[in-house]
Amino acid sequence: MKKTRRVDWYLVGILVISAFLFGWGIWDAGSANSYYTAAITSMVQSWHNFWYGSLDPAGFITVDKPPVALWFMAISAKIFGVHGWSVVLPSVLAGIASVYLMYKLIAPKFGLWAGRIAALVMALTPTVVANERTNNMDAILVFFLLLAVYVLTKAVAKKNFWLVLLSFAIVGISFNVKMLQAFMILPAMLVFYWIAIKVPWKKRLAWLAAGMVSLGVFTLAYPMSVDSVNKADRPYIGSSQTDSLMELAFGYNGSERLLGQSTGTGGAFPGMGNKKKSTTTRNNNTNNANNTNNQNATNNNQAGAPGQAGGQGGGQMPAGGPGGQGGQRPTGNGGPGRMNGRRGGMRGGGMGSAFAIGNPGPFRLFQADLGSQIGWFLPLSILGTLAGLIAYRRRQAKWYQLSDQQKNVVLWAGWLVPIYGFFSVASFFHPYYTIMLAPAIAALTAIGVVAAKKMLGESKKENYLAKGMITVGLVGTSALQAYYSWSYYPVLAAILVVIAVALSVWWWLPKPEKPQLRLSRMILSALTVLVLPAWWALTPTIAHSSAQIPFAGPSLLSQKSSGMAGGMGSSVDTKLLDYTEKHQGNAKYLFGVSDASTASGYIIKSGKAVMALGGFNGTDPTMTLNQFKKLVAEGQIKYFVIGGRGKSSTGQIGKILTWVEENGKKVNYDGSSNSTTTTTTNNTRQGGMGMMGGNQSSSLYDLSNADTSK
Repeated sequence: MKKTRRVDWYLVGILVISAFLFGWGIWDAGSANSYYTAAITSMVQSWHNFWYGSLDPAGFITVDKPPVALWFMAISAKIFGVHGWSVVLPSVLAGIASVYLMYKLIAPKFGLWAGRIAALVMALTPTVVANERTNNMDAILVFFLLLAVYVLTKAVAKKNFWLVLLSFAIVGISFNVKMLQAFMILPAMLVFYWIAIKVPWKKRLAWLAAGMVSLGVFTLAYPMSVDSVNKADRPYIGSSQTDSLMELAFGYNGSERLLGQSTGTGGAFPGMGNKKKSTTTRNNNTNNANNTNNQNATNNNQAGAPGQAGGQGGGQMPAGGPGGQGGQRPTGNGGPGRMNGRRGGMRGGGMGSAFAIGNPGPFRLFQADLGSQIGWFLPLSILGTLAGLIAYRRRQAKWYQLSDQQKNVVLWAGWLVPIYGFFSVASFFHPYYTIMLAPAIAALTAIGVVAAKKMLGESKKENYLAKGMITVGLVGTSALQAYYSWSYYPVLAAILVVIAVALSVWWWLPKPEKPQLRLSRMILSALTVLVLPAWWALTPTIAHSSAQIPFAGPSLLSQKSSGMAGGMGSSVDTKLLDYTEKHQGNAKYLFGVSDASTASGYIIKSGKAVMALGGFNGTDPTMTLNQFKKLVAEGQIKYFVIGGRGKSSTGQIGKILTWVEENGKKVNYDGSSNSTTTTTTNNTRQGGMGMMGGNQSSSLYDLSNADTSK
């Protein structure tokens, strides 16, 4: 007789919660991450743009990542039209699927409650919620990586060669979502495969070699196919210095993430997170921001960093072109849960946190900058690793003879440790990248809970050990969460710490006889460590946030009340857009600008090609001055907009901008007497590029009669 599978209604409830947290309010997503939304706008217009992930409809330059994640978003946009919610929808679905995969990965080895806890912790991790609500790549990347691990566990259980190949192939596909970031889980997969699969060692080695070939094929197939195409027949690879996807992978999206960005920004980002150095940099940037012709201002600015002036850890906004530019990168810590030095400012991951990644070191992920997004359950996951290895050991076996459960603990510890190490020392990343840690933290937290419960029923020694872990976990986690939330809710934080201490004492009292008391103690312990992170995770949902630099925190709620929360796109000067559309003529490009952050809003609004001459940051060496003059002579580009950071670009881009200013004719497109037009942001919301700290000046130049012989 066939066994009927029962529906796990707890899991259904968790998935419903996930769908609500990730999807509620995405209809207010605006342009979400306008950089990628502009690309999606272009990708739905032609297969050529779709294949390469072109930023603009003319196929001039790509975004700074491979297009696999964008393919899903473009398909959604093709079906439903280009809207904020339609480009975010694939991330929402990927997030829900990731929560489900957490359950499927943990429940078979550790029980239904372990699977439920893992899924719930994943769903309630603040940075997970923030990431699933935008059209960045990370939500889809995490889904693919979880899928790869799930397939690998099936391959091990079934001793299936083809599933081994498939699991590593999925990692190769993940590489084409966000490049080397996908390889962070390879150590975990390799170790788990080797210790867990029960086949002869020669076959094990042969299968592993074949898996590495599969990984290599699916990793390199797309970038090598792109790099092999004649450069004149495809877009320039955005944020690369040699127009190469392979160089982009190992440079801008590779070594520079660890060592500090030195290309694609007009300057380096040395010593990120060093408080002493960042103070000097911030002071220099404040002075230089007043002079847009000063090169040092550009060298210390990063597109996409929020332009919110603040106290310690705040950023200041330089003058920008149409739609504004990214603000200066803020660094250092503003104290517990604060992003500036004043109570009532943007705290706990508020505006100004795009590069607030704390100080490098082994405890960086516990600091407020990153911890307020990912660190809420981190102590429990560390204790869970230890508890899992102890509780599920095989009696009378050698220490290296691991049980199936211990091998799974090693898998998740192998995911946690290398990524923890990377974020502890890396120089260039955004706080939301720490979503990479969320699956491992969720898994090990769940394993720790059921392992501690198991140890409570074992020997007296293990009983004491379990109670000790529960005490450390409860008090330590509550204290850390209080640290993150103190600036907002000091009374609540203090109450929860007191409750945690009281519960810890209760755990040491003689075992209660009544089942209701045992259950009450377990429920109260769970609620104590879930209340604050659950509230933090809820804030992006309440605020309907869909940010370019996603984060979670109560500051989103104050921004919502002031109309600042929600989608984020570069602003559009409607008079400029109307003028250039009316006078474009047969030109290929509506107009040109120095960088993608300025271009994106106009691409989304008009659906027409706007040339982002220097790519994401305005510094990509896309062409020489002579090549640009040739485009002008051929009538392919008639107008160019210069403003703010664009004036301080260097190299060939700087030469082109200088030539435009010297040979173009300023256009008074808004009907005022001043030929230099002031544009005002129409969409000043939290979260990324396009924010402007007031009015920004920019100039439109007509190149129709420019002397290209000069």
